[in-house]
Order: sequence, then C-alpha cells, then structure tokens
Amino acid sequence: MAISLADIKKLRDMTSAGMMDCKKALTEADGDFKRAVEILREKGKSTLSKRGDNETTQGAVLSRISGGKAVLVCLGCETDFVAATPDFKTLAGHIADAAIAAFPADAEALKAVKLADGYSIEEDITNQAGKTGEKHVLAFYGALEAPFVSEYVHFNGKLGAIVAFNKTVAPKIARGIAMQVASMNPVAVDAASVPAEVLDSERTVAIQKTKDEQVQKAVDNALKKAGINPAHVDSEDHIESNTAKGWLTAEQAQQAREIIAKVGEETLASLAGKEQMINGIVNGRIQKFLKENTLMEQEYQLSDDKKTVKEALAAIDKEAAVVAFKRFSLAD
Repeated sequence: MAISLADIKKLRDMTSAGMMDCKKALTEADGDFKRAVEILREKGKSTLSKRGDNETTQGAVLSRISGGKAVLVCLGCETDFVAATPDFKTLAGHIADAAIAAFPADAEALKAVKLADGYSIEEDITNQAGKTGEKHVLAFYGALEAPFVSEYVHFNGKLGAIVAFNKTVAPKIARGIAMQVASMNPVAVDAASVPAEVLDSERTVAIQKTKDEQVQKAVDNALKKAGINPAHVDSEDHIESNTAKGWLTAEQAQQAREIIAKVGEETLASLAGKEQMINGIVNGRIQKFLKENTLMEQEYQLSDDKKTVKEALAAIDKEAAVVAFKRFSLAD
C-alpha cells in the first residue's frame, strides 16, 4: 500500500525515528501504526544486541535538583557525533527530568519509569538505538536526599557530581565542593567511610611496594659497591642492550645478574623479622592515601591558602558537613 508523507511524519512524531526508517516500518506493517512501532523497537533491540560489546564512552551527564533531592544521570552512546544530536540531548534531558520527578531507588527502577510519550525510559533508549544504529545505555544513575544538596556538571557534559550536606550551606561553597568531587574523584567523604576492601587493597599494595623498595635499595647499593651503574642493569633488556653497546662487559653483566638474585633473596628473607619497620612505612603510605583521596582531607581546589575541604567548609559554617556524594565521568 502507498505510505503518505503525513503517515511517515506521524510515526516519526510517535517514535523520533528517522523518516526513512518510519517509511520502511510502515511499509512492512502495511500501514499499521502499532505494528510499525513494534518493528522500530525490534530494530533498536537488534542494534543493541549486535553492538553489545561496543564501548559507550560518549554521551551526556546531567543533574537535577528539587528541594532536598538530587539526581545524576548519564545516557551513554558510542560516538560524540550521536551525543551531539538534538534527539539524543532531548532524550537525556527527559530521563533526568523523570528521575528527579519519580526519584526511583536505582537504575533498574528508573528504566521502568514512563515518559510523556507513553514508553518507558528503557524502551525509549532502545528506540533511540534503532534510530542511530549505535548502542545506547543508561550508563549511570545516582540519587541523594538530604537537608541540602548541590550539583556540578562540567561544561563538556561528560563529568558531574552531586553532594549532600547535613544542613543548608552557602551556595558558593556547596557548588565548589561539588566541583571538587567531580575534579578530584575522592573515594569517600572521610577516612571513616572508606570501604574496608579499598583500605585492604591499598594496604596490600603498600606492603608490596615497601618490600620492593627495600630490596631495590639493597641491590642498588651492592651494584654500586661492585662498580656497576644500577641504571644500566635495571632489567634484562637493559643488561643485554647495554652489553651490546659496550657500556657493560660480559663479566659485569653476569656479575650484575648474580648480585640482583643473591642480594634480592637475602633482603627479602631479612625483612621477615622487620614487621614493625615495614608497618610503620605502610601506615605512613595509608595516611597519605587517605589525605589525597578522601574529600574532607583533600586540599580544596578553590582555596588560595591550601585549606582542606574540611577547613574551608568550617570557615563558612562550623556545623556544616558533607554526608554523601555521587560522581560519574564518561572518561573513567
């Protein structure tokens, strides 16, 4: 049957699909709009299935605030070309608006929320995928509720944060702290709220790093004592290339290998009885990690006098405190 331009436009208004896709769907459905919508939706599902392993490193990060509620959402896609299209931006905005209005508990609940067109967010994301031929995902959803909330989304629309406070604070410092979260990516509000698994992982890394440094220090001293430059033998590739260049004799190369193996083994064995010394160094590394990676202890990026975030906030209001935050970046 003949498909009129009016019908094509009507289906486009219903689905936001491309004109040619609408024409093909109506033709396949013999003019049945309900069936045509299903055809377009199936096309979207097919696109998501075929491109399931593709990375969605582009998209739009948006925030919304209403009273003491804040949401941060990201609609992801594969290319910046699609992310810049009006239809993509409109859908991302509708998702953010729906999120603050419904304030669902998690991303799965948000996907089920109905938009004004009568479709769920998940269905509209699928439809958008079919229209563009790219994988689309709800890449992130975070929500906070508190006596006071703030938000910040970077101008490129790929990075954002929301922050919850225990009381109303000055808008300037509230936004500044949201910017701090976005730019400095803290792991937690303070040391007490760092997840145990994060601390365990950092401690394991710190112990290994401390032992490696002690071994390397002992090996370097032994190499220097033997008249060998440690920088010339810091890997087997360097030993071979520096021997070929004449910077090491074959005898020196072999001696270096023997020193590295013997002194390294002896030093590791000696460390078994130096737990107190190792723990002291490790604890120092953990404290450094906490200072650099917890929000309240980080140096406040908008301060001229190297105050921590905690100090900068206290200077405005001693009773104010950050209680939680959410952050998302398409670059992470």
